Amino acid sequence: MGMLEAIWTDARRVERVAYAVAAALLLSGLVHVGVLLVTGRTWIGPLSLRKAATFGLSFGLTLASVAWATSFLRLPARPLVIGALTAVSVVETALVSLQAWRGVPSHFDVATPFDSAVSTTLAAGGAVIVAVGIACTAAAIVGAGALTPSLRLAVRAGLGVLLVALATGAVMIARGVTDVRSGDAVLAYDTAGSLKPLHAVAMHAVLVLPALAWLLGASGRPEAWRLRIVRIAVVADLVLTLAVGVEAFVGIPPLDPPLLLGVPSALALAVLAGTGVIGLRAALRGGIPARA
Repeated sequence: MGMLEAIWTDARRVERVAYAVAAALLLSGLVHVGVLLVTGRTWIGPLSLRKAATFGLSFGLTLASVAWATSFLRLPARPLVIGALTAVSVVETALVSLQAWRGVPSHFDVATPFDSAVSTTLAAGGAVIVAVGIACTAAAIVGAGALTPSLRLAVRAGLGVLLVALATGAVMIARGVTDVRSGDAVLAYDTAGSLKPLHAVAMHAVLVLPALAWLLGASGRPEAWRLRIVRIAVVADLVLTLAVGVEAFVGIPPLDPPLLLGVPSALALAVLAGTGVIGLRAALRGGIPARA
């Protein structure tokens, strides 16, 4: 708890707002999970409350991760960038949840003027998120000179992989819109949904990698050792992302991959887990890491 308190205490106002909103979004996701478990509603399909749960959990985690990871950087127009991400996270989650409770699809739905407006707003929100991701990644490239090499690498890699997730989301939307305009709404959800594993895996590197470097900062070990651990984690994350990406674009079920893809994915996950254990042990043995 001391580490979490330190993050809150050291945070700027816009970051605290983002953390508070992220907590509310996470709570929304958990509430929808609870509703699904209690009511026995379906977890499958574009009409499921699972989408509301997924968006609440994903946006809550991503918003908090980006706000925290960029807190280490010299980010131009920080209130505007993080504020925009905070606002669009609320809008996206709220609209998806609204449509889920109405029992209609949230994306690619043009059945009524209102549904079409929702789909358009969600797509526009995606464009804003991509712009935020680009701004944050640019800041990581040019505004991270004061960071230790290990933390600098982790933040840059995490934000870079986040761009992969955002690009995947853009491809999902483009594919779905094309299929809807051709008159095949079912195909729109199938083709867009096939890229979800890559979108999900790439989305959270911005939390995993900087968190590892931050925890290693408490170890008191030489920076060269910390940088080596972070490099191993970055390579493992890239291997995992690549393997899942190949599966997604080729159409291979993520839970039934061939050995050529399944073995690298499993090894990459094991390596990431191992570096995480090292980071946690370092944090427990050391103190609370500083901001930079």
